Amino acid sequence: MEFRYLGRSGLKISEIAYGNWLTHGSQVEEDAARACVRAALDEGITTFDTADVYAGTRAEEVLGRALKGLRREGLEIFTKVYWPTGPGVNDRGLSRKHIMESINGSLRRLGTDYVDLYQAHRFDRETPLEETLRAFDDLVRQGKVLYVGVSEWRAEEIERALKIADEMGFDRIVSSQPQYSMLWRVIEEEVVPLSEREGIGQIVWSPIAQGVLTGKYKPGQPLPEGSRATDDKGGADMIKRYLNDDLLTRVQNLKPIADDLGLSMAQLAIAWTLQNPNVSAAIVGASRPEQVADNVKAAGVKLDADVLKRIDDVLGDAVIRDASKTVSPRTRP
Repeated sequence: MEFRYLGRSGLKISEIAYGNWLTHGSQVEEDAARACVRAALDEGITTFDTADVYAGTRAEEVLGRALKGLRREGLEIFTKVYWPTGPGVNDRGLSRKHIMESINGSLRRLGTDYVDLYQAHRFDRETPLEETLRAFDDLVRQGKVLYVGVSEWRAEEIERALKIADEMGFDRIVSSQPQYSMLWRVIEEEVVPLSEREGIGQIVWSPIAQGVLTGKYKPGQPLPEGSRATDDKGGADMIKRYLNDDLLTRVQNLKPIADDLGLSMAQLAIAWTLQNPNVSAAIVGASRPEQVADNVKAAGVKLDADVLKRIDDVLGDAVIRDASKTVSPRTRP
Protein backbone atom coordinates (compact mmCIF):
# COMPACT_ATOMS: atom_id res chain seq x y z
CA MET A 1 0.00 0.00 0.00
CA GLU A 2 1.12 3.53 -0.78
CA PHE A 3 0.31 6.50 1.47
CA ARG A 4 -0.32 10.14 0.65
CA TYR A 5 -0.79 13.31 2.67
CA LEU A 6 -4.37 14.51 3.01
CA GLY A 7 -4.03 17.86 1.30
CA ARG A 8 -1.50 20.10 2.97
CA SER A 9 -2.16 18.55 6.39
CA GLY A 10 0.28 16.30 8.20
CA LEU A 11 -2.14 13.35 8.06
CA LYS A 12 -1.12 10.43 5.86
CA ILE A 13 -3.83 8.13 4.52
CA SER A 14 -3.80 4.98 2.41
CA GLU A 15 -4.19 5.96 -1.23
CA ILE A 16 -6.84 3.25 -1.51
CA ALA A 17 -9.53 3.90 1.10
CA TYR A 18 -12.39 1.54 1.95
CA GLY A 19 -15.92 2.96 1.82
CA ASN A 20 -19.18 1.32 2.86
CA TRP A 21 -21.87 3.26 1.05
CA LEU A 22 -24.60 0.94 -0.34
CA THR A 23 -23.00 -2.16 1.16
CA HIS A 24 -22.73 -2.33 4.93
CA GLY A 25 -26.10 -2.55 6.59
CA SER A 26 -28.01 -2.83 3.31
CA GLN A 27 -26.65 -4.72 0.29
CA VAL A 28 -24.61 -7.40 2.03
CA GLU A 29 -24.91 -9.37 5.26
CA GLU A 30 -22.80 -8.29 8.20
CA ASP A 31 -20.53 -11.35 8.06
CA ALA A 32 -19.67 -10.50 4.45
CA ALA A 33 -19.15 -6.84 5.36
CA ARG A 34 -16.75 -7.81 8.15
CA ALA A 35 -14.88 -10.11 5.78
CA CYS A 36 -14.43 -7.20 3.37
CA VAL A 37 -13.09 -4.97 6.15
CA ARG A 38 -10.67 -7.71 7.21
CA ALA A 39 -9.53 -8.06 3.60
CA ALA A 40 -8.99 -4.29 3.41
CA LEU A 41 -6.87 -4.37 6.56
CA ASP A 42 -4.91 -7.38 5.28
CA GLU A 43 -4.15 -5.46 2.08
CA GLY A 44 -2.77 -2.50 4.01
CA ILE A 45 -5.76 -0.16 3.88
CA THR A 46 -5.89 2.01 6.99
CA THR A 47 -8.43 4.62 5.84
CA PHE A 48 -12.16 3.91 6.19
CA ASP A 49 -14.90 6.21 4.96
CA THR A 50 -18.57 6.16 5.92
CA ALA A 51 -21.43 8.57 6.69
CA ASP A 52 -24.20 8.84 9.23
CA VAL A 53 -26.87 8.50 6.53
CA TYR A 54 -25.56 5.31 4.92
CA ALA A 55 -28.07 2.49 5.34
CA GLY A 56 -30.03 4.69 7.75
CA THR A 57 -27.06 4.89 10.22
CA ARG A 58 -26.52 1.10 10.14
CA ALA A 59 -23.36 1.38 8.02
CA GLU A 60 -21.54 3.19 10.81
CA GLU A 61 -22.61 0.50 13.28
CA VAL A 62 -21.35 -2.31 11.06
CA LEU A 63 -18.04 -0.56 10.45
CA GLY A 64 -17.63 0.14 14.15
CA ARG A 65 -18.13 -3.52 15.02
CA ALA A 66 -15.78 -4.62 12.23
CA LEU A 67 -12.99 -2.35 13.52
CA LYS A 68 -13.56 -3.09 17.22
CA GLY A 69 -10.44 -4.18 19.07
CA LEU A 70 -8.01 -2.81 16.52
CA ARG A 71 -5.38 -0.25 17.45
CA ARG A 72 -7.25 3.03 16.97
CA GLU A 73 -4.06 5.02 16.31
CA GLY A 74 -3.38 2.84 13.27
CA LEU A 75 -6.66 3.76 11.58
CA GLU A 76 -8.08 6.84 9.87
CA ILE A 77 -11.87 6.87 10.24
CA PHE A 78 -13.89 9.37 8.21
CA THR A 79 -17.60 10.13 8.41
CA LYS A 80 -20.02 12.82 7.23
CA VAL A 81 -23.03 14.91 8.21
CA TYR A 82 -25.86 16.62 6.28
CA TRP A 83 -28.50 14.20 5.00
CA PRO A 84 -31.53 13.30 7.16
CA THR A 85 -30.94 10.84 9.99
CA GLY A 86 -34.35 11.20 11.63
CA PRO A 87 -37.89 12.53 11.11
CA GLY A 88 -37.44 15.94 12.75
CA VAL A 89 -36.98 19.25 10.95
CA ASN A 90 -33.55 19.59 12.59
CA ASP A 91 -32.41 16.03 11.86
CA ARG A 92 -30.69 17.26 8.68
CA GLY A 93 -28.49 20.00 7.30
CA LEU A 94 -25.47 21.74 8.77
CA SER A 95 -26.97 23.68 11.65
CA ARG A 96 -25.04 23.70 14.90
CA LYS A 97 -27.76 21.58 16.48
CA HIS A 98 -27.63 18.86 13.84
CA ILE A 99 -23.83 18.80 13.65
CA MET A 100 -23.42 18.45 17.41
CA GLU A 101 -26.08 15.77 17.70
CA SER A 102 -24.86 13.91 14.63
CA ILE A 103 -21.22 13.67 15.71
CA ASN A 104 -22.27 12.19 19.04
CA GLY A 105 -24.39 9.60 17.24
CA SER A 106 -21.60 8.77 14.80
CA LEU A 107 -19.03 8.35 17.58
CA ARG A 108 -21.37 6.05 19.48
CA ARG A 109 -22.12 3.91 16.42
CA LEU A 110 -18.46 3.76 15.37
CA GLY A 111 -17.31 2.91 18.89
CA THR A 112 -14.62 5.59 18.98
CA ASP A 113 -13.89 8.80 20.89
CA TYR A 114 -13.01 10.77 17.76
CA VAL A 115 -13.05 10.68 13.98
CA ASP A 116 -10.02 11.63 11.96
CA LEU A 117 -12.04 13.53 9.37
CA TYR A 118 -15.56 14.99 9.62
CA GLN A 119 -17.07 16.07 6.32
CA ALA A 120 -19.99 18.30 5.35
CA HIS A 121 -21.80 15.88 3.05
CA ARG A 122 -23.34 18.69 0.94
CA PHE A 123 -23.51 22.47 1.09
CA ASP A 124 -26.40 23.73 3.25
CA ARG A 125 -27.99 26.83 1.73
CA GLU A 126 -30.29 27.26 4.76
CA THR A 127 -27.58 27.63 7.41
CA PRO A 128 -25.13 30.54 7.68
CA LEU A 129 -21.75 29.21 6.68
CA GLU A 130 -20.22 30.88 9.75
CA GLU A 131 -22.48 28.76 11.99
CA THR A 132 -21.43 25.53 10.30
CA LEU A 133 -17.73 26.33 10.39
CA ARG A 134 -17.83 27.44 14.03
CA ALA A 135 -19.55 24.18 15.01
CA PHE A 136 -16.90 22.19 13.12
CA ASP A 137 -14.15 24.20 14.74
CA ASP A 138 -15.63 23.59 18.19
CA LEU A 139 -15.57 19.85 17.52
CA VAL A 140 -11.89 20.09 16.62
CA ARG A 141 -11.17 21.95 19.85
CA GLN A 142 -13.16 19.35 21.81
CA GLY A 143 -11.04 16.57 20.30
CA LYS A 144 -14.00 14.79 18.72
CA VAL A 145 -12.78 15.66 15.22
CA LEU A 146 -9.17 15.97 14.06
CA TYR A 147 -9.67 17.44 10.57
CA VAL A 148 -12.61 18.87 8.63
CA GLY A 149 -13.59 18.45 5.01
CA VAL A 150 -16.45 18.71 2.55
CA SER A 151 -18.13 16.45 0.02
CA GLU A 152 -19.60 17.53 -3.32
CA TRP A 153 -19.07 21.25 -2.74
CA ARG A 154 -18.49 23.61 -5.65
CA ALA A 155 -15.31 25.66 -5.89
CA GLU A 156 -17.02 28.91 -4.94
CA GLU A 157 -18.53 27.27 -1.85
CA ILE A 158 -15.16 25.94 -0.74
CA GLU A 159 -13.58 29.34 -1.40
CA ARG A 160 -16.17 31.10 0.77
CA ALA A 161 -15.55 28.65 3.60
CA LEU A 162 -11.79 29.17 3.43
CA LYS A 163 -12.19 32.95 3.56
CA ILE A 164 -14.45 32.75 6.62
CA ALA A 165 -12.11 30.28 8.35
CA ASP A 166 -9.16 32.60 7.79
CA GLU A 167 -11.05 35.65 9.01
CA MET A 168 -12.41 33.93 12.13
CA GLY A 169 -9.41 31.78 12.97
CA PHE A 170 -11.15 28.44 12.40
CA ASP A 171 -9.49 25.22 11.30
CA ARG A 172 -9.44 25.17 7.50
CA ILE A 173 -10.93 22.56 5.23
CA VAL A 174 -8.23 20.04 4.27
CA SER A 175 -10.22 17.72 2.01
CA SER A 176 -12.90 17.47 -0.63
CA GLN A 177 -14.77 14.25 -1.42
CA PRO A 178 -16.14 14.43 -4.96
CA GLN A 179 -17.22 11.86 -7.49
CA TYR A 180 -14.32 11.40 -9.91
CA SER A 181 -13.51 8.86 -12.59
CA MET A 182 -12.38 8.56 -16.20
CA LEU A 183 -16.01 9.28 -17.14
CA TRP A 184 -16.86 11.96 -14.56
CA ARG A 185 -14.27 14.75 -14.43
CA VAL A 186 -16.35 17.72 -13.29
CA ILE A 187 -13.85 18.74 -10.58
CA GLU A 188 -10.94 19.29 -12.95
CA GLU A 189 -11.88 22.76 -14.21
CA GLU A 190 -12.52 24.59 -10.92
CA VAL A 191 -12.32 22.47 -7.76
CA VAL A 192 -8.89 20.97 -8.42
CA PRO A 193 -7.11 24.26 -9.28
CA LEU A 194 -8.56 25.90 -6.16
CA SER A 195 -7.64 22.88 -4.04
CA GLU A 196 -4.07 22.85 -5.33
CA ARG A 197 -3.67 26.50 -4.37
CA GLU A 198 -5.27 26.10 -0.95
CA GLY A 199 -3.81 22.77 0.17
CA ILE A 200 -6.96 20.66 -0.11
CA GLY A 201 -6.75 17.00 -1.12
CA GLN A 202 -9.41 15.05 -3.01
CA ILE A 203 -10.75 11.79 -1.57
CA VAL A 204 -12.60 10.56 -4.63
CA TRP A 205 -15.59 8.27 -4.69
CA SER A 206 -16.89 6.06 -7.50
CA PRO A 207 -13.52 5.73 -9.28
CA ILE A 208 -14.96 2.82 -11.28
CA ALA A 209 -18.15 4.76 -12.12
CA GLN A 210 -20.53 2.58 -10.13
CA GLY A 211 -18.95 -0.51 -11.67
CA VAL A 212 -19.32 0.57 -15.31
CA LEU A 213 -15.55 0.83 -15.77
CA THR A 214 -15.08 -2.82 -14.78
CA GLY A 215 -16.52 -3.70 -18.18
CA LYS A 216 -19.19 -5.99 -16.77
CA TYR A 217 -22.01 -4.03 -18.43
CA LYS A 218 -22.01 -5.01 -22.10
CA PRO A 219 -23.66 -3.05 -24.92
CA GLY A 220 -26.83 -4.70 -26.18
CA GLN A 221 -26.91 -7.24 -23.35
CA PRO A 222 -29.17 -7.55 -20.28
CA LEU A 223 -27.98 -6.00 -17.02
CA PRO A 224 -26.16 -8.55 -14.84
CA GLU A 225 -28.35 -9.92 -12.04
CA GLY A 226 -27.35 -8.66 -8.61
CA SER A 227 -25.34 -5.76 -10.06
CA ARG A 228 -25.47 -2.12 -8.98
CA ALA A 229 -27.73 -1.37 -11.96
CA THR A 230 -30.44 -3.69 -10.60
CA ASP A 231 -30.14 -2.49 -6.99
CA ASP A 232 -33.28 -0.77 -5.68
CA LYS A 233 -31.50 0.89 -2.71
CA GLY A 234 -30.02 3.81 -4.60
CA GLY A 235 -27.36 2.29 -6.83
CA ALA A 236 -29.51 2.02 -9.94
CA ASP A 237 -30.30 5.74 -9.97
CA MET A 238 -26.60 6.61 -9.89
CA ILE A 239 -25.56 4.31 -12.70
CA LYS A 240 -28.32 4.85 -15.25
CA ARG A 241 -26.56 7.86 -16.84
CA TYR A 242 -23.88 5.47 -18.12
CA LEU A 243 -26.09 2.69 -19.46
CA ASN A 244 -26.17 3.50 -23.15
CA ASP A 245 -24.62 1.37 -25.85
CA ASP A 246 -22.26 4.06 -27.18
CA LEU A 247 -20.62 4.62 -23.81
CA LEU A 248 -20.56 0.92 -22.93
CA THR A 249 -18.86 0.18 -26.25
CA ARG A 250 -16.19 2.78 -25.51
CA VAL A 251 -15.62 1.21 -22.09
CA GLN A 252 -15.12 -2.21 -23.71
CA ASN A 253 -12.44 -0.60 -25.87
CA LEU A 254 -10.46 0.20 -22.73
CA LYS A 255 -9.82 -3.52 -22.15
CA PRO A 256 -6.84 -3.76 -24.55
CA ILE A 257 -5.20 -0.89 -22.66
CA ALA A 258 -5.69 -2.66 -19.34
CA ASP A 259 -4.46 -5.94 -20.84
CA ASP A 260 -1.30 -4.29 -22.18
CA LEU A 261 -0.52 -3.10 -18.64
CA GLY A 262 -1.38 -6.39 -16.95
CA LEU A 263 -4.23 -4.73 -15.05
CA SER A 264 -7.89 -5.52 -14.62
CA MET A 265 -10.22 -2.84 -15.94
CA ALA A 266 -11.13 -1.89 -12.36
CA GLN A 267 -7.45 -1.52 -11.48
CA LEU A 268 -6.89 0.67 -14.53
CA ALA A 269 -9.83 2.90 -13.56
CA ILE A 270 -8.69 3.32 -9.96
CA ALA A 271 -5.07 3.89 -10.98
CA TRP A 272 -6.24 6.56 -13.44
CA THR A 273 -7.74 8.66 -10.61
CA LEU A 274 -4.52 8.34 -8.61
CA GLN A 275 -2.48 9.89 -11.43
CA ASN A 276 -4.00 13.23 -10.48
CA PRO A 277 -1.54 14.69 -7.93
CA ASN A 278 -4.37 16.46 -6.13
CA VAL A 279 -6.02 13.11 -5.28
CA SER A 280 -5.10 11.91 -1.81
CA ALA A 281 -7.09 8.66 -1.98
CA ALA A 282 -9.57 6.73 -4.08
CA ILE A 283 -12.44 5.11 -2.20
CA VAL A 284 -13.37 1.55 -3.14
CA GLY A 285 -16.30 -0.48 -1.91
CA ALA A 286 -16.89 -4.20 -2.03
CA SER A 287 -19.46 -6.90 -1.42
CA ARG A 288 -16.83 -9.67 -1.53
CA PRO A 289 -13.27 -9.81 -0.10
CA GLU A 290 -11.76 -10.73 -3.46
CA GLN A 291 -12.97 -7.40 -4.88
CA VAL A 292 -10.91 -5.59 -2.25
CA ALA A 293 -7.81 -7.62 -3.09
CA ASP A 294 -8.26 -6.85 -6.79
CA ASN A 295 -8.83 -3.12 -6.33
CA VAL A 296 -5.84 -2.64 -4.03
CA LYS A 297 -3.49 -3.67 -6.82
CA ALA A 298 -4.07 -0.21 -8.30
CA ALA A 299 -1.97 1.31 -5.51
CA GLY A 300 1.39 2.56 -6.73
CA VAL A 301 0.60 2.00 -10.43
CA LYS A 302 2.06 4.68 -12.69
CA LEU A 303 0.43 5.41 -16.05
CA ASP A 304 2.56 7.23 -18.59
CA ALA A 305 1.33 10.06 -20.80
CA ASP A 306 0.80 7.77 -23.79
CA VAL A 307 -1.56 5.55 -21.78
CA LEU A 308 -3.53 8.54 -20.53
CA LYS A 309 -3.88 9.80 -24.10
CA ARG A 310 -5.07 6.38 -25.31
CA ILE A 311 -7.75 6.43 -22.60
CA ASP A 312 -8.85 9.93 -23.60
CA ASP A 313 -8.97 8.95 -27.27
CA VAL A 314 -11.15 5.92 -26.52
CA LEU A 315 -13.63 7.76 -24.28
CA GLY A 316 -13.79 10.95 -26.36
CA ASP A 317 -16.90 13.05 -25.80
CA ALA A 318 -18.43 10.47 -23.45
CA VAL A 319 -16.48 12.15 -20.64
CA ILE A 320 -18.58 14.52 -18.48
CA ARG A 321 -16.64 17.66 -17.54
CA ASP A 322 -19.28 20.31 -16.76
CA ALA A 323 -18.45 21.86 -13.35
CA SER A 324 -22.10 22.88 -12.88
CA LYS A 325 -22.98 19.19 -12.41
CA THR A 326 -21.80 19.50 -8.79
CA VAL A 327 -25.04 20.57 -7.11
CA SER A 328 -26.29 20.54 -3.52
CA PRO A 329 -30.05 20.57 -2.76
CA ARG A 330 -31.62 24.04 -2.85
CA THR A 331 -33.40 23.26 0.42
CA ARG A 332 -32.68 20.66 3.08
CA PRO A 333 -34.10 17.26 2.11
